[in-house]
Amino acid sequence: MSSEQSSTAITVDNVAKYYQIYEQPSDRLKQFVMPRLSRFTGKPPKTYGREFRALDGISFQVNRGETVGIIGRNGSGKSTLLQMICGTLTPTLGTIGTEGRIAALLELGAGFDPEFTGRENVYMNASVLGLSKPEIDARLEDILAFAEIGDFIDQPVKTYSSGMYVRLAFAVIAHVDADILVIDEALAVGDAFFVQKCMRFLRRFMEHGTVLFVSHDTAAVLNLCERAIWLDKGKVAAEGAPKEVADAYLKAFFESNQGASDTTKRNEEWHEEQRKRPVPRDMRQDIINASPHRNDLEIFAFDPHAEGFGKKGAIIEEVVLHDREGHPLTWVVGGEEVILTVKARVHQEQPMLQPIMGFYIKDRLGQTLFGDNTFVTYQSDPVSAMPGSTLEASFTFRMPVLPQGDYSISTAIADGTQDNHVQHHWLHDALFFKSHSSSQSHGLVGIPMHHIELQVDQRA
Repeated sequence: MSSEQSSTAITVDNVAKYYQIYEQPSDRLKQFVMPRLSRFTGKPPKTYGREFRALDGISFQVNRGETVGIIGRNGSGKSTLLQMICGTLTPTLGTIGTEGRIAALLELGAGFDPEFTGRENVYMNASVLGLSKPEIDARLEDILAFAEIGDFIDQPVKTYSSGMYVRLAFAVIAHVDADILVIDEALAVGDAFFVQKCMRFLRRFMEHGTVLFVSHDTAAVLNLCERAIWLDKGKVAAEGAPKEVADAYLKAFFESNQGASDTTKRNEEWHEEQRKRPVPRDMRQDIINASPHRNDLEIFAFDPHAEGFGKKGAIIEEVVLHDREGHPLTWVVGGEEVILTVKARVHQEQPMLQPIMGFYIKDRLGQTLFGDNTFVTYQSDPVSAMPGSTLEASFTFRMPVLPQGDYSISTAIADGTQDNHVQHHWLHDALFFKSHSSSQSHGLVGIPMHHIELQVDQRA
């Protein structure tokens, strides 16, 4: 094997996939029988179907260790391409070559037998991916811990929810030592806790492995991928830097919508945009006042057992997001004032001479949106903490306008300075909250506007 070959993980060379489409079932039977009779009688055969080209002349390479995103509208051939790369479909024309073990998370439930239990499907799926039974036995507890589906592991997967399917499928591919990960929109159905866990795994995997990532979400492609490929009607429309490809894709998408001749469709889209547009400040306050406590979602409570790391000389014991009146919040509206409180206890035998407590707020992709810590405020006058003492840090700020969805808060406590410190306890996803649907933002975060004015002079 040459060095050039060893540096390439996936090679797609002039690949095409054609299907015959029939208007009615009887046409399929006619296509099977009638051409044979026509040839027997010497007549030219008649075609009873039409050819649909799902993919036509696709070529590209993915290097080892590279993360490549594939974007495109529904029906552009993305899923068909991934299935051929994974070997579950055969190309009509062209060749596909891969180097290394591939683990794929394709359409929901792919690779699972609905009649088998979750445990049985783990063994079946992992064995298909190349693991022996002793290897699966050794990793089973880690797989089950990652999936977190409890006693359902011994129930038939046909009884699973879509989220449970994804949990188990991702847990398997995360523990088979794959060289290439192929992911097709599957994480869109996962809950916020599990999606964050998957994103942390994915980012670690990207440090050494190859990822082929399909998504309608251009923000996800921009954030995760080094290169992007835009498929349109079965062909490669553009390939290159994610920003350039995403911009071209969005331009074409909006131009096609503007050029639509269906007035009713355009009106519906316009009204949908009006429904999503940011709510004026006074209406935001009305939403807040309508449900002052907003503490009806127990699932968004602080999780002291969240994934984390550190020396454990101090332990974070409580994280609360609340309003000015002290009511805990599970959802927020952009522009409102919130207070984040983090409490920790010193467990080491020596005092903490210069404790630092801080936080990050992350979106569903694990992107850090903003954060802060106590270091600068107390740099000139450090507050020391004796063994057994409790520290409490409060951060008061106006919440930016966030797109609708789930967000996580990571918190940490350290001792030292910004550049030289001991990390005692870092908690990923210590707390989750939702952004209310009225807080619609075009971008990762938006600025809470105090006043917007539009004037029209009707004079000629």
